[in-house]
Amino acid sequence: MPAPYSPGRPRSPEDLIRVLQAEGIRDRRVLAAFRKVPRARFVPPAATGQAYLDEPIRIPQGQVTTQPSLIATMVAALGLTGSERVLEVGTGLGFQTAILARLAREVVSVERFPALAAQARANLAAVGLDRVRVVVGDGTLGVPEHAPYQAIVVAAASPRIPPPLVDQLTPGGRLVHPVGPGGREQVTAFHKEAGRLVADAWLTPAYFVPLVGAHGIRSREGRNER
Repeated sequence: MPAPYSPGRPRSPEDLIRVLQAEGIRDRRVLAAFRKVPRARFVPPAATGQAYLDEPIRIPQGQVTTQPSLIATMVAALGLTGSERVLEVGTGLGFQTAILARLAREVVSVERFPALAAQARANLAAVGLDRVRVVVGDGTLGVPEHAPYQAIVVAAASPRIPPPLVDQLTPGGRLVHPVGPGGREQVTAFHKEAGRLVADAWLTPAYFVPLVGAHGIRSREGRNER
């Protein structure tokens, strides 16, 4: 007989589903995607014991993964039906990318750090999602060669939405972005109407690394850093 579920010791995707449900996640398609994607494949080997906790995990290049319940909240706000081309800004090690790939027709993900992009590609291929496009570049510029996108999700914070992302979003398309300086922001859902973004909902306060790039946050020394 299986051991009873203990919320203090999540060990499997199903344990994580229970955590997400306890956090108020109700979208059945999103929960189904989490069931199909083993987070342990998308964290550093030393952190596999934390994979099914609802916690961020430190990864190389000074970055941090988004905690699962926040990923679920952001992805659910995109309202994906399975027919969309989605742009993700900030691939990391690819876990959110994999969730999106289970929910959309096509995913293009842009990552600033080549080493993270390479590892994300390997992680995605290991779970049979090797058709996802992971490109290296400045996420604030989007990926215009694959635009337009019906949905965009950004996994880093900036005080303003980068204009290229707005340009690459289809009319009526949805965008979810942590708005703030990095470290204290409001995750906000928008839709595009008459060429501009309209805020639909303030989803949750959160703490993200800053978004770096031509339309992102610059350091005090004037250098971009994420």
